[in-house]
Amino acid sequence: MSTATSADGTPIAFHVTGEGRTVVIVNGALSTAADASPIAEGLAAAGFRAVTWDRRARGGSGDRPGSTPDDEVADLAAVIDAVGGADATLGHSSGAILALYAASQGVATGALFLSEPPILFDDEGYGDELAGRLQALVDDGHPEEAVATFQIDAVGLPREMVEAGRENGMLAALAPLGQSTVYDTALTLRAKRPTADLLSVDPPVTVLRGEQTFPFLIGSSDRLARETPGADLVVVPESVMHRPDPAATARVIADRL
Repeated sequence: MSTATSADGTPIAFHVTGEGRTVVIVNGALSTAADASPIAEGLAAAGFRAVTWDRRARGGSGDRPGSTPDDEVADLAAVIDAVGGADATLGHSSGAILALYAASQGVATGALFLSEPPILFDDEGYGDELAGRLQALVDDGHPEEAVATFQIDAVGLPREMVEAGRENGMLAALAPLGQSTVYDTALTLRAKRPTADLLSVDPPVTVLRGEQTFPFLIGSSDRLARETPGADLVVVPESVMHRPDPAATARVIADRL
């Protein structure tokens, strides 16, 4: 692991795998750099230099109270600068929103590959109050409850499934990521009803989704590709239920770079 320093001084941990053109991976909610290792290995096997990193308040990275989506944009910019630039950025789930938002703010992301971005078109889904509720739970010493609330109210998981996760220890394992749920909520809300800036970024955009995934993600992925001039939509049969297949994803990126 190496460390980049974001604009506000927050240390951001990253890891480089393989050699070749550089692809920076941006994780989704409730995940760390380690969770992106299979995709990094798939990219390395395809001849790329893959960069995984811990978004703030996760894994080996630091945090600053009151962080905003713009701070996360600065984090991505710091990682890209630390590795000498990016030929492409692969964002998955909320990480796809972060990659797109960063590009709209002028970050040199290279070509954008956006995997199943959960964009809340038409004011659907949760509102601004959710981030406040999550932050209150974290501040009161209940990060596990923040994770549970995020899974139910933001992700849309059935309460029974979340409670099963409590019983088998999954919620407890995710509790260290409680603060990050606040940031993911704020980031997703920032992309609600995407602005012209988000829908007209300079880098080429490829939207990826599985053939079998959640209906909401099919709708948001297809609509983003449709409303972004020049964007391509690629349906990846090997990617199932919001889990991008490493080899197939690397193949899509190789074909377009």
